[in-house]
Amino acid sequence: MKRKILVDIKRRGRSFHRIVPQVNLAYTRTIRIPVKGVTSVFLILFFFVSFVFNFVTAPTSGDVFAAVENAETRKALEAELVQLEKEMADYEKQISEYKKTGNTLQSEITRMNNQVAKLNLQIKSIMVTLKKVNKDIDSTTTEIGVTETKIEKKRRIIGEMVQEIYRNENQGVLLTLLANNDLSNFFTDLNNLANVSDRLRFNLDELIGFKTDLSDQKEALALQKMDIETLQAYQEAQRKEIAKTKAEKDSLLKVTKGKETEYQKVLATKQKTAAEIRSRLFDMVGGGQLKFEEAYKLARAAESATGVRAALILAVLNKESALGQNVGKCRYDVNPYYPDRASNKTTMKPNTDMPHFFEITKKLNLNPETTLVSCPIPKDGAYGGAMGYAQFMPSTWVGFEAKIASLTGHNPPSPWNAQDAFMATALYLKGAGAANASLYQEKVAAAKYYAGGNWARHLSGYGAKVLDMAAQFEQDISALTG
Repeated sequence: MKRKILVDIKRRGRSFHRIVPQVNLAYTRTIRIPVKGVTSVFLILFFFVSFVFNFVTAPTSGDVFAAVENAETRKALEAELVQLEKEMADYEKQISEYKKTGNTLQSEITRMNNQVAKLNLQIKSIMVTLKKVNKDIDSTTTEIGVTETKIEKKRRIIGEMVQEIYRNENQGVLLTLLANNDLSNFFTDLNNLANVSDRLRFNLDELIGFKTDLSDQKEALALQKMDIETLQAYQEAQRKEIAKTKAEKDSLLKVTKGKETEYQKVLATKQKTAAEIRSRLFDMVGGGQLKFEEAYKLARAAESATGVRAALILAVLNKESALGQNVGKCRYDVNPYYPDRASNKTTMKPNTDMPHFFEITKKLNLNPETTLVSCPIPKDGAYGGAMGYAQFMPSTWVGFEAKIASLTGHNPPSPWNAQDAFMATALYLKGAGAANASLYQEKVAAAKYYAGGNWARHLSGYGAKVLDMAAQFEQDISALTG
């Protein structure tokens, strides 16, 4: 009787039109469903997921309110930072004007006083930025908690689905058929089984997406914590700079005894000595593989091609890699801080930078296994991998290759070639708004060079430091070139 029913059903092709393709029912053969194989695969996936995504703690109920409060606080802090930047720009303008009026004792004293006032504002700006970054850390931590909760929820859903598939496997097709009073219920059960498979696959895809989000959020958190340390270091450096400037002013007044003629003698000796020392330092320590005169020549060529000040290019390169001395000490595939101080095994980010690194080294006939890059910061989720004089990440460098080649004539250009690296730095700064720009625009461009989209929090730290360094380079260049 059962066989006759099955034969009758097989003669009507549309009897199966509601069954999704994942159910393996043939029209011309005995019904066979490979439930066991499917279940095995999903069980393996489930245990893998259970291993990778451990149980986590859900965020507290106050997180939503904290997020709203953080957003309002960040907005207020950003407004305060804008005002501080305006005040610092005024001081920078005054300092520049005093330099133009000529080197007199009174103008130098006034310049020093303005310098101290500007440094105090920078310290205040850094304090405000630190508050903002701490709020960002709170928000990112909340986002991580939310994502981990989503992951845990998906784990439970997937577990329930796997159990449902496992129960169907144990029951078997024949028992399912016998347990149903009519065939429509039987095929409904089969459809439900197929739907469970579809939903299981969908939830696994979502789980993978949440895992990617979690990785990105943890990397963002690591970078935010690095920003805190960097800002605190700049804050301490600015305090030392204030003490140094005050000491210089006191010493200057003591030596000159307030007489302009004595100041002019001190000034001439100081300028000559400083220029000579600066030149030697670049040759011995700061320059590594370049003398200052050679570096200035390359920076001037880059300035002519892009409109970015040579002194700014030198300042950025000196800050990033000491003009060739600190181009990297790590292999791309080995994180020296793993597993004690970092969870990522590789120095370079696998998905975004490694493929480009292989492409770059292949074109330059370099062995990627022996080509060293910058080391990661020893924090969970942070990566290194910057290359050469300009410390470009591979994914960034490839975006500039064609333009660099057209300006230097090197095809392919190399991050480890000084001329190419200087041109790359100038091109990046130009794209960030530093060509024929104001001092504030140059500071913004320098901060973007250092931190990309997070540039705002580094204006009073890295950006200000680079501009101070560029001002010193301008003085050295002027003294050396007459």
